[in-house]
Amino acid sequence: MVEWITSHGLTDYRRAEAWMETRAAQIAQGTADECIWLVEHPPLYTAGTSARPADLIDPDRFDVFDTKRGGQYTYHGPGQRVAYVLLDVGARGRDVRRFVQDLEGWVIDTLAQFGVTGEIREGRVGVWVSRPEKPRNAAGHVAEDKIAAIGIRLRKWISFHGISINVEPDLSHFDGIVPCGIAQHGVTSLVDLGLPVTMDDLDLALRESFARRFGPRPAHG
Repeated sequence: MVEWITSHGLTDYRRAEAWMETRAAQIAQGTADECIWLVEHPPLYTAGTSARPADLIDPDRFDVFDTKRGGQYTYHGPGQRVAYVLLDVGARGRDVRRFVQDLEGWVIDTLAQFGVTGEIREGRVGVWVSRPEKPRNAAGHVAEDKIAAIGIRLRKWISFHGISINVEPDLSHFDGIVPCGIAQHGVTSLVDLGLPVTMDDLDLALRESFARRFGPRPAHG
């Protein structure tokens, strides 16, 4: 069984990290079920293990948290759904690359329920949307904006951290960092795309899309 937990209001980031550490250990020990934890955070920046100091443009704007998840700088804040993914990757094939692809696919399937075509790009983790209505970039390519970020960590083959999807955050809050180290593309949200999607709408879509990508945890042995 995968337990789904939704926290209302804004969740302190360090409290969330501590909770994930405990729950991941319990899953590894077989004393707790796998879990998807849905939260929102107050405005903050997080630095993954590949974060470059130069990508923190405005270090005094919000609290900045170093974290041991993969990736670079990301923003979390109100209007963004963070889904912490605590799953037994060991029982699901021990294929980290496939697991990240499944997370990307989960986001893409979820966005499709709102008529949004999410895409992945070689060399860029996360999910993107094409913006043909915007001016083309310097290379003459169609503009692209990031709508979802992905950053995970594994301990004893249990995943934690996870994904974030922009529903209706203040997009100007991303200006204090180079999101995920990629300066040449923008950031968008479901509401920015003109869709009146609520957090409850997204949560329902996430649950509906989850089973087709992950299903139940296979039995050990």
